[in-house]
Amino acid sequence: MERHRIAIVIPALNEKATIAAVVASASGYGTVVVVDDGSGDETGALAAAAGATVLRHDVNRGYDAALNSGFSRASEMNCAYVVTMDADGQHDPIRLLPFIRMLDEGADVVVGIRDRRQRLAEHVFAWMGARKWGIHDPLCGMKAYRMAVYRELGHFDAYASIGTELAIFAASSGKKIMQCPVQTYDRNDQPRFGRRFSANMRILHALWVALRGVRNVRQPN
Repeated sequence: MERHRIAIVIPALNEKATIAAVVASASGYGTVVVVDDGSGDETGALAAAAGATVLRHDVNRGYDAALNSGFSRASEMNCAYVVTMDADGQHDPIRLLPFIRMLDEGADVVVGIRDRRQRLAEHVFAWMGARKWGIHDPLCGMKAYRMAVYRELGHFDAYASIGTELAIFAASSGKKIMQCPVQTYDRNDQPRFGRRFSANMRILHALWVALRGVRNVRQPN
């Protein structure tokens, strides 16, 4: 697939320490679209200086809203593929290559499988994901999609799914899902989704909604 038809969508919130290096490394694989989700630091400016297309949310609207914006821009750019990854340096951009290769080989969605998970609720989601949809790590932030899947659903997220709705939709619709191991690295600052109880409850809520099969509970931001 030609590089200009691949969008690398990176949601970012206060990631000035890592964003430039992530953008520079990812740029060799596609057009990098950074969604600056209301950062209070220089994240957006540093991403732009490193060569990314930067979309700016004036206020923090959340992870899924950032990905909605990134997918919308990729659609406007007539991209055929979108790969998502984190801005905090936890994902090595060199892993983009096998994700793109799997799409070239016929996958509709490629889901990363991390070498570790941080929270109890992530293990619960992963267990249920494998059992229900055959997806072993639904919450991994590194995934790759054919844009045809996104256009079929009509959005990336509509119920605060923590980046899982489109992959679950694809699996539930009989699309071809492939999975790829992803090594993760420690981030230097606080996790975006918070710690312990609140993060676990947010993850379990997303799983509960996914299991109910609820879509379009609210309009995407």
